[in-house]
Formats: sequence, C-alpha cells, structure tokens
Amino acid sequence: MKTLDLSKSVYELTQEYPEVVDIMAALGFIDITKKAMLLSVGRMMTIPKGAKMKGIPMEKIVAAFHEKGFEISSESGLNHNQNEKNGEEEEASRTEQLKAYLRRLGEGEDLESVRKDFVDQFGEVDAHEIMDAEQQLMAEGTPLEEVQRLCDVHSALFHGATSCETHAAPEGGNMFTAMMLAGIEGHPLHTFTKENEAIQRELDSWKKDHSRETFVRLRDVSIHYAKKGDLIYPLLKTKYDITGPQNVMWTVDDEIRDEMGALVREWDNARAEAVLARAEEMIYKEANILFPICAEHFTDEEWQGIYRDSKDYAPCLGVENKMWNDAEKSQQLTVNSQQLDEVRMPGGHLTLPQLTALLNTIPMEISFVDADNINRFFNEGPKVFKRPGMAIDREVFFCHPPKVEPMVRSIIDSFRSGKADRVPVWMDKGGRTMLVTYLAVRDADRTYLGTVELVQDMEFAKEHFAKSQL
Repeated sequence: MKTLDLSKSVYELTQEYPEVVDIMAALGFIDITKKAMLLSVGRMMTIPKGAKMKGIPMEKIVAAFHEKGFEISSESGLNHNQNEKNGEEEEASRTEQLKAYLRRLGEGEDLESVRKDFVDQFGEVDAHEIMDAEQQLMAEGTPLEEVQRLCDVHSALFHGATSCETHAAPEGGNMFTAMMLAGIEGHPLHTFTKENEAIQRELDSWKKDHSRETFVRLRDVSIHYAKKGDLIYPLLKTKYDITGPQNVMWTVDDEIRDEMGALVREWDNARAEAVLARAEEMIYKEANILFPICAEHFTDEEWQGIYRDSKDYAPCLGVENKMWNDAEKSQQLTVNSQQLDEVRMPGGHLTLPQLTALLNTIPMEISFVDADNINRFFNEGPKVFKRPGMAIDREVFFCHPPKVEPMVRSIIDSFRSGKADRVPVWMDKGGRTMLVTYLAVRDADRTYLGTVELVQDMEFAKEHFAKSQL
C-alpha cells in the first residue's frame, strides 16, 4: 500500500507519487496539471486545504485515492484535523485584531498612531484577512457608508505589509497566483495590470504639470472601473459571497469617476488633487487586495468569460486587449459543438447560428430577465450599456452599482404586480440621445414571464425630423 500523508504539500506528494497529478485532476483540481501552478501554489497547498477552497468533500478524495491503492496516514489525518482547528482559531484571532485597528480609525484616531501599533504587533497581512475584517464589521452593524468613507484610510494602514508586497513565499499563495496570471499575455489580470501601469504613468505626469489635459486623459479610468463593475464585483458577490468589493470598492470607483466628470465641467485644483489621490490608492488596493482575491477564487472558465466580455470595452489609455490563446481555443470548441443545434418555435424553426444572427441584426440592445429576476439573454455586438456574458444566470440586481439597484427593483416590481407593462426612459449617453424601454413579458394568460430591456440609439430620428423641418 502507498501511504498519503495529508500534512505534506501537494507538490511534495506529486514528487513522491507522480500519479497524484492525474488522480487530483480527475477530481477537479485542474490547476495541478499546470507546472507553474504546481511549482508555486502547490508548494504551500495541502490536499485538505485545496478541498476546502474547491468545495470538494474529503470523503470523495479519500475514496478516489483508496481506489488507486493508497491509504491515508491516520497520524497525518489527526495532525491535519488539529492543525486545521488551530489554524481556524488563529485566523479568528487575527481577524479580531484587524477589526480592532479598523475600529480605532473609525473612532477618529490618527492613522500613524494606529499604524505603529499594527506594524509592532501584527506584521504581515493577507488580502483575504483585510476583506474579511471589513465584511465582519458591516455584519456587526458598522454602517456601509462609514466603511466606504474610510476605505482609503483602511488601505493606507496596510501599506507595505500585505503579502503581495512582502513576497512572503510560500504562505502568500493568492499572491503567487495573481503574479503568474498577470504574466500570461492576454489574461484579464495581465490587461488590468497594464492598465494600472498606464494610469500610474499619467498620475505621475499630472503630479509634475497639474495640467487639465493630463487630467482629461485620466478620465479613462472610468473604462477600467466599468470593467471591474461589470465583470469582477458581481462575480465575487454572487459566486463566492465576497461582499467587500461589491459594497465598498464599487461605490468608491463611482465616486472617483463622478468627481472627475464634475471637475471637467467646473475645475478646482484642490479637488482634482484629492480625487487623483483616491485613484492612486485604488491602484494599490487592486494590486494588493482585489486581484489576489480574484486569483484565489476564479476558475479558468470564469477568467475566460471575463476575457471574452472585456473585448466589448474601449482601450483604457491605449492599453489594448492582447489575445489569450487558451481562451480563444476554448471558445472555438464551444462554437463548433453548437453548429447543428436547432430551435423549434410555433412560427418556424431556425438553427442556432441563424437565430443568433437574427437577434444580433436587430438594431437594438436586447436583454431578457426571467420571472425569478435572473439574466437569461443578451444579444451580441457593441453596446452603449455593457452586458457581459458572465452575467447570464446571475440575479439582475447584482449587475448594477448599489446606487442604481433600487430603481431596477422598482421597475420589475411594478411589472410583477401588474401595475405597469412599459417604462420608457430617455437619456443622453455620450452626447447621443438614447431610448431605453423596459417591457413586461407576459404569456397569453397575462402571467408574468420576465422583463425585456431594449436600448435604441435615437439620433437617426432626430436627424430625420431635423431635415423635414428645413
């Protein structure tokens, strides 16, 4: 019998028994087949810890290894259980310490005073610990607005102490993963990182010249923030129940973008300096907190979805999306498997490519949300209001910034109750007149089936009636 010691790292086990790679890959640990991941994250990851992260029952893993002729060391199992218990207790204690530091800041204590105690008593901190502490504070009654107000002060407390900055190998596994993913050309983290480098260059330039021209160029951060808001924050919230970015960072992004827009209309140098300081702090928070959290949790399939959806966004400060070969190959395999599918309806039947092309040809942005408030369909093509494919099968409310969510709920509630069937909204978007129409979708018996949103560029109508009046 071959003995599997659960206290050893995944890397150590694969060196002892090479067949461990195939067994774990079949169980769902696909990353183990990637040499770079095995040599980095694998050196600090144990099988039980990986099972917990992936949500794979240990009983299933043990059974698979038994089937392949392995036995689990009882001593290692006991040691693991005790180590896991000790680790959970230590993690809870560290979270309470972090919360205490954040409470002191909330009560108005000077940042440097709190920071001195933090450095003396705490040392290094992981991205997940920071988010967990903020989320627990909100769960215990700290108002969201208070956490948002202190968001920049919170991150300033940890400068120089996150595992990403201290390069604390091998414990900082999410840092390793984030760094490796950012090094893959075309990967979303590669693009986000390049965008932040471009933003930082412009910020450095502005510090030297304080020119309006540089400030206007920096408004491209809105593209970067829009991608986070559409593609990252909702996924963290809905799939992984990580609400910190959703509730705090998303709102801060919106505040920065709105303030920059207001300053273009009415310039104030002091306000410009303050908002750009917030934008620079956001670069730090992304690199040392947000991106490592995403790297730890998101699957290859989810990263590929983010990659595909990001193609719909304009370049941020000239940073173009590079091709990510793995994602392109995966998408082509999916397309090939769908070519022969056919959809049959009372009015006829169409192949899937025909139906897709028909809906994409209609000169409107079409979105459908079902009766359970779940996004079910977006047509493809360039959009004024981005509709990422990653949002499909996700509750519609989590796809909107916190300040917009109440309006969306109100419209859908009015359709569900039968009080309304149609809500038109006229607006100016990028200097063009847009008509956004929300319609209740009902069957022949007036049963509510969902809501369709139609977005139409109305500039053609303005031009037509302008000509007719000449």
